[in-house]
Amino acid sequence: MPGTKKVFVKTFGCQMNVYDSERIAESLIPFGFSGTDNIDEAEVIVLNTCHIREKAADKVYSELGRLRQVKEDRRAKGKHTIVTVAGCVAQAEGAEILARSSVVDLVVGPQSYHRLPDLVFRAQTESRRIVDTNFPEEDKFAALPDRSISKVSVKGAARAASAFLTVQEGCDKFCTFCVVPYTRGMEFSRPVDSLVDEARSLISRGVRELTLLGQNVNAYHGAGPDGKDWSLARLIGAIAELDGLERLRYTTSHPNDMGNDLIAAHRDQEKLMPYLHLPFQAGSDRILAAMNRKHTVDQYRRLIARIRAARPDIALSTDIIVGFPGETESEFEETLRLVEEIGFAQAFSFKYSPRPGTPAAKSDEQLPEEVKTERLHRLQALLASETTRFNAGCVGRVIPVLFERAGRRDGQIVGRSPYLQPVHANGAADLLGRVIPVEISEAGPNSLLGVIRAA
Repeated sequence: MPGTKKVFVKTFGCQMNVYDSERIAESLIPFGFSGTDNIDEAEVIVLNTCHIREKAADKVYSELGRLRQVKEDRRAKGKHTIVTVAGCVAQAEGAEILARSSVVDLVVGPQSYHRLPDLVFRAQTESRRIVDTNFPEEDKFAALPDRSISKVSVKGAARAASAFLTVQEGCDKFCTFCVVPYTRGMEFSRPVDSLVDEARSLISRGVRELTLLGQNVNAYHGAGPDGKDWSLARLIGAIAELDGLERLRYTTSHPNDMGNDLIAAHRDQEKLMPYLHLPFQAGSDRILAAMNRKHTVDQYRRLIARIRAARPDIALSTDIIVGFPGETESEFEETLRLVEEIGFAQAFSFKYSPRPGTPAAKSDEQLPEEVKTERLHRLQALLASETTRFNAGCVGRVIPVLFERAGRRDGQIVGRSPYLQPVHANGAADLLGRVIPVEISEAGPNSLLGVIRAA
């Protein structure tokens, strides 16, 4: 009977992995599975992994160590368990995962997870461990079930009011610090019609906000119904026309693919939120060249000016790497100055982490860990002050909030502002899934507190 078997999926890393985790679980529904948050009852356990930074991969192996006891406890009860490592660590390390962890039965790369039902069946019936990290020719998205099927439970998945929609995968940029071209492959853009259909299906399930995802999402060039390749801006326009959708976002972008039509979309598309994540990575032209970013600090600065001219109220977010091989103190200070000049509402900052197989990992100019740590702390202190200042500027304003879930306190609900800030307010559960005006009364370092003014 459908739903009698259970699959547990745990997500590591980026939003694309959250999307993939939902699709992984959904792929098993036609074969009698349903999702569970209780790992002890799962016949199939999937760790959907990230390989961007070293610690992310370390977390996976730590988790596999804990899964050993889960699997042994289930075996003692006569229950079989298939432990699967999926995602980018699976793609990068392949058979090495089987060698390092005997608890793993199945290794599946991010381009092959549509094959998971067959692979699970083979792992069970053939009693052998399997690795599938190929880049298959078939479109994995076309092979997956329609998204109108019942929503499955996935640990770390998006709330029902909002959802992720992968529109593009892979990257052709080959930044010297990044493993994405090796784990996700070259750029691939999904056809417009299939994306509009999936968006429509998600909206029918109560989704009011969609975030369009891609490793390099603004490089989107999917086949349109008119036989021409469509840009991300044109795709946004088509999805924005769907009844029931109230908000649109997209991430992550590259400065070199921020075309005029996409900048204009921030001005013209009412549903496109005034929030843009646009990584610059470093404030030194020499370091940017070493990273193979193919843009300069001044080009980034002028791009931001054009975006703000089109949408003056836009909030900016970015990614920054400190301690890249060879980075000097003065070059790091250039990064600090650029942060102060631009002003970011949010930012993600990291110490440089050598990833095996990338050009930067082979550099003989690796910086000491203590230098990277000290610079990161200084950068994060500056970024925290920028975020605090931005949040404080929201106090006294009435802003529309999409409420997504119950809060930790009784009677409290939590949603997101147009600028992606968590907003807490007292309100009834029937407000979940709706966009409601909220007057912001307090601002914390990471969230806002407000009072609902109309419903």
